[in-house]
Amino acid sequence: MEKNTVKISPNGQITIPPDIQEKLGLLPGTEIQLEVIGDILQIRKPRTLSRGKQLIAAIRGKATSGLTTNDIMQATRDS
Repeated sequence: MEKNTVKISPNGQITIPPDIQEKLGLLPGTEIQLEVIGDILQIRKPRTLSRGKQLIAAIRGKATSGLTTNDIMQATRDS
């Protein structure tokens, strides 16, 4: 496990050392996730969704049938 110590700037920013940026493929503009676990600050690249999950996320809430889930379930059961 690599350990590095960095300082927080007056603006609350830190600089990720270049070797770590390169190792993880962190380019300018890359979004990262921060998670606090007890007294640990964990920084990680967000996991990318699978292609299927990306498609589901893209179409979620876009249905225009006007039917409720219950209507659809009832129609499915009736057929």
